[in-house]
Amino acid sequence: MNVHVAGSDVETRTLAIVGELKRLEGPLLPILHEIQAEFGYVPQECLPVIARELNLSRAEVHGVVTFYHDYRDHPTGRHVLKLCRAEACQSMGGDAVAERIKALLGIDFHQTTKDGAVTLEPVYCLGLCSCAPAAMLDGEVHGRIDPDLAQELVAEARR
Repeated sequence: MNVHVAGSDVETRTLAIVGELKRLEGPLLPILHEIQAEFGYVPQECLPVIARELNLSRAEVHGVVTFYHDYRDHPTGRHVLKLCRAEACQSMGGDAVAERIKALLGIDFHQTTKDGAVTLEPVYCLGLCSCAPAAMLDGEVHGRIDPDLAQELVAEARR
């Protein structure tokens, strides 16, 4: 979900999520995952709430959010296209596929198309090394990406 809500609503929903999950052993990662599922990213105004409720410093929470590549600090497009940038994919033509997709979308990595349809993100292994180069569109993996399949993925993401 990619929702834009007022600050007080973010705090209220964050408190509810933390309340539901803080009794877990090591609750920070599940809380961050749930917040990102709720808002589409981890809003900055969530960090002090999480820190206070878990008795952590804001720096500790910020460090976790910035360390893990799956957490976003900004809203994404309606669709997220992830391209594998690991060595196996690069050796099988991943750089050319990435350039083709960037050209088709008119954006670079970590950017969203102007119409808000697609966010392009690099990832450093999708576990499809034998089917390189690989991509993931909205959680669905695709292997053996070539220029034609790259164009199909972009067309699907633009819908």
